[in-house]
Amino acid sequence: MLSRVSSALRRGRAAHTMANDAYTKSPESFQKVLDTFKKYRACAVLRTPKEEQCAPAMQAAIDGGFEIVEFTLTTPGCLDRVSEFRSKLDGKVMVGCGTVMDIDDAKAAMDAGSEFLVAPVMVPEVVTWCRMHNIVIIPGCQTPTEAYNAYKAGAPVQKIFPGVAGGAAWVKAVSAALPMLTLNPTSGVDLDNAGEFLSGGASSVGLVAPLFNPELVLKGDWDGIRANAEKVIANVKPTLP
Repeated sequence: MLSRVSSALRRGRAAHTMANDAYTKSPESFQKVLDTFKKYRACAVLRTPKEEQCAPAMQAAIDGGFEIVEFTLTTPGCLDRVSEFRSKLDGKVMVGCGTVMDIDDAKAAMDAGSEFLVAPVMVPEVVTWCRMHNIVIIPGCQTPTEAYNAYKAGAPVQKIFPGVAGGAAWVKAVSAALPMLTLNPTSGVDLDNAGEFLSGGASSVGLVAPLFNPELVLKGDWDGIRANAEKVIANVKPTLP
């Protein structure tokens, strides 16, 4: 009896703390992020070696049609760009933060204004923290078991990273066998096959190097990145709801 009472008290304290936690989002906010992924289905994922390349590269992708963007913490000045783009494009483009490896990373990204979080691997405590706070977290998984474990832990979307043998065919097979999953491949997706992944069962896709070609970034060829974005979006549009 005593242990049950203690558990109930702990739950009560936790609920009280969560209700007053600055990081807690509403269930409606959580669902809005998922609905946005479902609506647009493609996310521009940016890593650049230099801070000054970041904003113009991402703006080029947005100008080319991307409605969801992700800045990764491996990019210098990442959090400043999250804040900048969230401020100027709030309600027009959904802005997220990637390479979130621990709870401190998650808090820093949310402080900057990130609307969703992404990780290259499955970190259970990050997934748990995000789920408790109604924050959409998309952890990296490579096998069906990893993706299912991420789903069971509370991750509403499972990032497929790095690429898997079979590519779109792998996604199609796993989606058919495990329909409760919401797969987001971000490796192996290119300018031409994004629609194939989506038609085969992926809920959404992430575009990294094929969109932000390193040579184009190095040269500052923002028109080239915009053209890449336009090509991807044209590939994705036939799969939109």
